[in-house]
Amino acid sequence: MTTERGTWLDPLREGERGPDARGMYMWAVLTAAPVWDIGHGRSHPLWLAWPAALAAAGLYVATTHFAFADRRRALPALGLLAAVVLASAAWFGNNWLYLVAMLAVATGTTIRGRILPVALFAECAAALAVAVRAGTDLSGMLALVWGTFTAGIIPAIIIRLWEAIHELKATREELARAAVSEERLRFSRDLHDLLGHTLSVMVVKAEAVRRLARVDADEAAGQAADIERIGRQALTEVRAAVTGYRGRGLTAELDSARAALADAGVEATVRVSSVRPAPETDALLGWAVREGVTNVVRHGGAAACAIGLREDAGHLVLEIRNDGPPAKLHGRGNGLTGLRERVKAAGGAVETTAPPDGGFLLRVTVPYAKEDGE
Repeated sequence: MTTERGTWLDPLREGERGPDARGMYMWAVLTAAPVWDIGHGRSHPLWLAWPAALAAAGLYVATTHFAFADRRRALPALGLLAAVVLASAAWFGNNWLYLVAMLAVATGTTIRGRILPVALFAECAAALAVAVRAGTDLSGMLALVWGTFTAGIIPAIIIRLWEAIHELKATREELARAAVSEERLRFSRDLHDLLGHTLSVMVVKAEAVRRLARVDADEAAGQAADIERIGRQALTEVRAAVTGYRGRGLTAELDSARAALADAGVEATVRVSSVRPAPETDALLGWAVREGVTNVVRHGGAAACAIGLREDAGHLVLEIRNDGPPAKLHGRGNGLTGLRERVKAAGGAVETTAPPDGGFLLRVTVPYAKEDGE
């Protein structure tokens, strides 16, 4: 998981566009109010008013730029901006008070954590003092204080929400990687359990064949036949494990699916008919549940997911439906491709559709091979 908070604000990360400095530059237009006063002769001396207005605009652009590029340089720029804005507003008055709102936007963009409310309250107090000195009426002072505070807190909230979104996204990716690692360990343990005992028995029988070969040829041949039988059985089981038929089964995968969806904040609804599929079919359905739910969790955007299994004309029909954006679950990933191949080999079919009422539907249909072989 990434630990660099700056990467969460990267507007180009994974094709997404979040808040960036360019979105904040527009508030530099607030310097038009002092320029208006200068143009109408309300701000004197002009040799001081023009540099003050230009300095306020330039420092604001520099502060917001550094807030997203290098915050260590943004804080000194913010301090200079505050000095220029408050001094200019106190000296010239009138429309120069609009610069205080611009200062608040830069503050909300630059400062994080608990110090932000303190900084905004300090700016509101300074703006109130400037307004009193300029003879502003009560309604104007209240509007100035309220506008200053909201101008600072709104961009801070937007940026913090964007950071939280990327934190959650990074956590979800880490959980997906952990799930893959856990599955690899489970498969390794499964393969070890499968072959460990079998190979031990084959070694013992091979030693028996070596001892009996010279004294009892018939008994040695019997032991050799056992080795052949055990080897063929082990080969069959290994092939089944590799193709996914030694999965944890439908019931276990449904339990895991409920837990995974709950962790991802997706409401899960499971409706499964009472069926007794053969082990191969049971494992295949479990694989389909795991793949479908993994896609829902990995791609996100879903608030609810319904899993249903029913019997229909000698087939078992598994449906996994969620209300997420269908464009994110186009059904062409490696996991779904592998699932299609396994289901096709079992005589079934896989469908991925986007229902008219929205969402995404994964439907897996397989022949109903019962546990007793019917």
